[in-house]
Amino acid sequence: MNNNIGWQFDNSYARLPDSLYARLNPVSVRAPRLAILNEALAKTLGLNLHSLPEQDAALLFAGNALPDGAQPIAQAYAGHQFGNFTILGDGRAILLGEHITPTNERFDIQLKGSGQTPFSRQGDGRAAIAPMLREYIISEAMHALNIPTTRSLAVVTTGESVIREVALPGAILTRVAASHIRVGTFEYLVRTGNIEGIKTLADHVIQRHYPGLSEADNPYLALLNHVIDRQASLVAKWLLVGFVHGVMNTDNMTISGETIDYGPCAFMDTYDPNTVFSSIDHYGRYRYGKQPDAAQWNLARFAETLLPILHPEQEQAVAIAEKAIHAFPEIFQNYWLAGMRKKLGLFTEEVEDSQLFEILLTWMQGHQADYTHTFHSLASESIPTDDQFNNSAFIEWHTRWQVRLSRQPNSKTSSINLMLANNPAIIPRNHRVEEALATASEQGDYTRVHQLHAAVTNPYADIPEYYAYRTPPPPSDRVYQTFCGT
Repeated sequence: MNNNIGWQFDNSYARLPDSLYARLNPVSVRAPRLAILNEALAKTLGLNLHSLPEQDAALLFAGNALPDGAQPIAQAYAGHQFGNFTILGDGRAILLGEHITPTNERFDIQLKGSGQTPFSRQGDGRAAIAPMLREYIISEAMHALNIPTTRSLAVVTTGESVIREVALPGAILTRVAASHIRVGTFEYLVRTGNIEGIKTLADHVIQRHYPGLSEADNPYLALLNHVIDRQASLVAKWLLVGFVHGVMNTDNMTISGETIDYGPCAFMDTYDPNTVFSSIDHYGRYRYGKQPDAAQWNLARFAETLLPILHPEQEQAVAIAEKAIHAFPEIFQNYWLAGMRKKLGLFTEEVEDSQLFEILLTWMQGHQADYTHTFHSLASESIPTDDQFNNSAFIEWHTRWQVRLSRQPNSKTSSINLMLANNPAIIPRNHRVEEALATASEQGDYTRVHQLHAAVTNPYADIPEYYAYRTPPPPSDRVYQTFCGT
């Protein structure tokens, strides 16, 4: 396909040893149609999609036509899935290549649901429309919440059905990422005995994502520490908005520090640290409050893969790695405390702040308070008027919080503005997401998808047309289980 729309590919991953991928094109589909296109992201990428007829865009984002400069590959990787090691790979995704934007940023362009690959493991390599739209909506909501994430450029329907428990409309998502290199990519090299490849991949990651680390005394330790810091920051951001990822396997932890894979993820309504949505997380391994622990476990697996290049002596390498991993809880806690201070309008730090936060969260859990609504309500000038706030435990906490606010030099207005900037009014409420996906999948009507997308990408907006998306669901509409969509 001609390059008038602005593609600029430079495919550094495809120049790495071919043990890391398989070269193949996406499998063409029968009758692709454009379902949704992210014009704002296209503009950021420097792509002029307005010059492309809609049918040509459908062919492009279905993989039926390839952009000039693309070098399609399916990436190989492994992963610990719920603690169990498995050899994996892109079983239904093709990386078209790495696009360079006008500002010289590099992004992977990947088609998800693009057909069978050597890594499909008996799967059909396809995807249904609802899970692809789900990733589109929630990944773009996460971006609007300033949380590092892969993004979604387009969804096309394929004109073909995919068979799960029933026949469903097929679809392909175009995913945009800083890269798709995962902890599981390093695990794959270790399990296949490619120790030399670990250094090659680590050097590639440093050059691509963290070039300043090449000057460190031990660049590979610096890489480990940097990834630990990125993941601590990321998971803290998840918890601060009530996000539950659902499948924190090592193949879903990126080295770039982006949120990836929006399968059974969801946002909490009522606050409960034991919240689990995923239908396959039977023992709550990845429940809301355990996500920091899961991240540290994954990072320990990453550290293990780097042992051969951390230090020539095994014992020294293990000691170096353990020290780095043991630092994670404190790093995470510092990010979480900083975020909680912003959510409660605090510009200064006091030792007892963590107790203030925990008392509030304990009250929220005991009263089944809505997480997002509670924090947003606290930004009002006085005690919120909702019935759930009309009790002595909350009033006592509120008084303590107001005294804490009075001990800082910043004005009340400054605190309120800080809170409004860090407590979204709108999240992708699960019942709203399911409602929009059902209408699109069952009726081919994308109106609610577009409306929901507009709302969740303006999470701090205070305008009447979005008020319906701010309201917590009644108990009868709460979504208690989500599915991975594979």
